[in-house]
Amino acid sequence: MDSQRIIMNFTMPPGVDDLEALAASVIEALPDELLRFCDDSLAVVVEDLVDETDEADLDLDDPFDLLAQYKNGKQISPGVERKMANDEDVLILYRRPILDMWCETEEDLSSLLRQIMIEELGRQFEFSEDDIDDMTKRHYQGML
Repeated sequence: MDSQRIIMNFTMPPGVDDLEALAASVIEALPDELLRFCDDSLAVVVEDLVDETDEADLDLDDPFDLLAQYKNGKQISPGVERKMANDEDVLILYRRPILDMWCETEEDLSSLLRQIMIEELGRQFEFSEDDIDDMTKRHYQGML
């Protein structure tokens, strides 16, 4: 597969606002299979790193290991939910690990975000790894 390189004019590393704007455009073009599970209450938030509480709850060795995390409105902590939702569903993207991966892979940033979002939402909604790979490849082809 030929890769398409897009040069972005960042004079500094993309900030939280930059990634939120990119993520908002990506979420509108996610595969239909995922969008069926995402209602209008799905928010996309960008944070620099996972907080210490979630890092401990997820038993992470390094906060840079986590690129994204889906939290439903019922979730109190990973694996523990309320009966009623108090908050909206949120997809949290972690800026610093994403920027590290972007530098390592030299991929287009919006393509990398798209892949991360498809993989995180796909796992959350219990798609198989083959289905997630298929969505990522198919969605990438549609973007060329």
